[in-house]
Amino acid sequence: MANLIKTASEEVKVIISKALSQLVADGELNDVEIPAFNVEIPADAKNGDMSTNVAMVCARAFRMAPRMIADKILTKVDLDGSFFGKCEVAGAGFINFFFSDKWFGEVVKNVMDEGEAYGNTDMGAGKSVLVEFVSANPTGPMHIGNARGGAIGDCLAAVLEKAGYEVKREFYVNDAGNQIEKFKTSLETRYLQLYKEGIEMPEDAYHGEDIVNHAKNFAEINGDKYVEADSEERRQALCDYALPINIENLEKDLGKYRITYDRWFKESELHGGGAVAEIIEKLKESGYTYETDGALWFKSSELGDDKDRVLVRENGIPTYFVPDIAYHYNKLVTRKFDTAIDILGADHHGYIPRMKAAMQALGVNPDRLDMVIMQMVNLIKDGEKYKLSKRSGKAITLSTLLEEIPIDAARFFFNLREPNSHFDFDLDLAVSQTSQNPVYYVQYAHARICSIFRGLEEEGVKACSFTAEMAKNLKTAEERELIKYIATLPNVVNESAKAYDPAKMTRYAVEIATMFHKFYSQCRVKGESEEIMQARLGLCGAVKQIIKNILDMLKITCPESM
Repeated sequence: MANLIKTASEEVKVIISKALSQLVADGELNDVEIPAFNVEIPADAKNGDMSTNVAMVCARAFRMAPRMIADKILTKVDLDGSFFGKCEVAGAGFINFFFSDKWFGEVVKNVMDEGEAYGNTDMGAGKSVLVEFVSANPTGPMHIGNARGGAIGDCLAAVLEKAGYEVKREFYVNDAGNQIEKFKTSLETRYLQLYKEGIEMPEDAYHGEDIVNHAKNFAEINGDKYVEADSEERRQALCDYALPINIENLEKDLGKYRITYDRWFKESELHGGGAVAEIIEKLKESGYTYETDGALWFKSSELGDDKDRVLVRENGIPTYFVPDIAYHYNKLVTRKFDTAIDILGADHHGYIPRMKAAMQALGVNPDRLDMVIMQMVNLIKDGEKYKLSKRSGKAITLSTLLEEIPIDAARFFFNLREPNSHFDFDLDLAVSQTSQNPVYYVQYAHARICSIFRGLEEEGVKACSFTAEMAKNLKTAEERELIKYIATLPNVVNESAKAYDPAKMTRYAVEIATMFHKFYSQCRVKGESEEIMQARLGLCGAVKQIIKNILDMLKITCPESM
């Protein structure tokens, strides 16, 4: 898991520290404590590949102008055996370092040596993370927001895995509470309507066609057996029939979307196992509750929430907030995950402070609970907002979306922007086979490289194993720029994991494809000398491996021909 950007940066610090020590030993500088200094990648490549501000931060300590300090340091710098070919002083005293052929060669060689592991980091080594996402209401099909949440959650989990975390994916099934009672009412009404006249569907019930179908299918199996039964018995029988079917359909649809969960956690487990009642008692013991008019309240306003929250209503029934607290306590305390991440819709902003307040009251560090807020998606077709499926004429669900566009496009497009940004999903672009389609563009770069290797093999030319020394034949600006970008992948993985933003990975994929196409248009592979051809084949192979690693991580196909 080499990170040659990090290694080179650390090497600059060692080189500078040795030079300063030598200057002190020679009496050219006073023996003082050296302040912390930075090593950065300059925005402009003319200012080197690595640059340090050491002379600036040392000016006060040495009581000397930064430029004079930098000039002195330069006289003692020893680059022998390092990743740098030269260094120079610029401006007011920046010291700029330029990579040697050795560094460029090691980058390409590392990719080829590490293969599918290239880009993996150990940032999260020894830490466990539970990513909960989608968790759609099981009383109906998944909508377009769930489609974005699924892609973001699954790809974020994959990024965290690549950054070294132990990751589990989870779907929280709300199979208890008000929405299930409404589900039962809807099913009961549709069932009774099959046998009795004049039964009206409540306005706030679920009016979808799926409820009608459940009632009809239940009637085909059970006939009128439950028409005269006790209402609660009838409602429960209908729910016991329909809910597992809905959950199974959720699992199937998400499976088509290439999402597999480690666990489907049911809310009913918390009620049945006593966890909900236990959380109420723990909150009472915390001192952060009080009673008013027969209801139990949580003093969440004392812990960062905008107001206090009801825990148990006057009728003794807990609010939905209590099982949610019990669920997060289960994640962080019972199951001992280091961090729990929830992917939530834009309407859940207020949920964050109240849940963190609950964790704090329970003695759990609220920083261990993170929420990723996901904004709405607008579907665009023919330049206009689009809400209906061409197949059914109804609102687009996850299932119908995947019938209209490729799964590759769905997973890639939903991760093109950071989660908290609004996103216009262009359905026409998603199915187009042009360079304007970002996923097609990245896949085409991979297929193009495969085609290069195939064409040469048909002529009897085989790529040699890449060695670091071959980098002396990779001298053009396009080649060097591409190699430097290849070296940043481990850093991008870490940045993506820290920010909980898989879009950093799709942007990297598009950028490396762009840089490869630019390199290929300027640098011939075939028709050059054997040494240059083999070096460029090595570079092509490294790009191919990286594109495959990213697309595999995002569960997007990686075609070898297009």
